[in-house]
Amino acid sequence: MGALQSLPGQPEYIGLAEKTGFSFDQIGVLHKRFKQLSHNEETLRRDHFNEIPDLACNPIRAQIIEAFFDRRNYRQNAVGMVEEISFEEFLVVMSHFRPPSPHMTEEQRESVRREKLRFLFNMHDTDNDGTITLEEYRHVVEELLSRSGALGKETAKSIADAAMLEVASISMGHMEPDEFYEGITFEHFLKLLDGFEIESRMSIRFLNMDTTTLCK
Repeated sequence: MGALQSLPGQPEYIGLAEKTGFSFDQIGVLHKRFKQLSHNEETLRRDHFNEIPDLACNPIRAQIIEAFFDRRNYRQNAVGMVEEISFEEFLVVMSHFRPPSPHMTEEQRESVRREKLRFLFNMHDTDNDGTITLEEYRHVVEELLSRSGALGKETAKSIADAAMLEVASISMGHMEPDEFYEGITFEHFLKLLDGFEIESRMSIRFLNMDTTTLCK
């Protein structure tokens, strides 16, 4: 994306604005942040994200970083991971954190909500099999709880297992003792978060963004 040295309003910015919903000013801010993180290289690698101080102490740091290299998040129906990302790919991932417009229709708002929830689902479905399994869920809960220092690994594991059983009862209803819960599907995920206002909670103020707050 070296052509993005052009001024806002040039075809490169117009295309990115149409694809992501960002304004030219927001694209300019994010391009500056991208160049700072990449040290003026044309692509970002995982190690570049290690230079964000606030990200270093985030308990789900690994999942956040991997989200930028997950093809599922580029809106092109692709799968798998990449080793480096261009500015366009960086911008598309960041667009998942764009605040909803107050002028959106209900249909547009629902589309944005579903897209944000799909992004969160992908972060936890690490093996891309369409379900968040107990092991995947347990790993996230253990990281969140044990790294806080308040709980040990075994306690965190027990909490994760109990939470997954609760999710199973909500998602599947009554389960027989010999039934096995394979995991949370995306439709279950939508059901579990019904009524949760993800549209505004999962957002960043891009024009006032400092590099150190990126991906907090």
